[in-house]
Amino acid sequence: MRKVLSVGAVALTMAFSAQAYAAGCLKGAAAGGIAGHFVGKGHAVLGAAGGCLVGRHMANKKAKEDAAQQRAQQAPQQLQQD
Repeated sequence: MRKVLSVGAVALTMAFSAQAYAAGCLKGAAAGGIAGHFVGKGHAVLGAAGGCLVGRHMANKKAKEDAAQQRAQQAPQQLQQD
């Protein structure tokens, strides 16, 4: 139990120190940690790490889609102004 708490404290410290890069990681880590906890002993940390990776991947994917959508909306507006 102490090991899980100490790893969790370290993970939270790292997440808040690199806040700009943590989009999606905290949500994914929380979900993965909970899922790993229910799978079996010792899997919570592994689940949190995997959840962080998946959450970060999904956040990057959404950011790219949002940027592409914003560019698509701005292109017709620029043509109308010319």
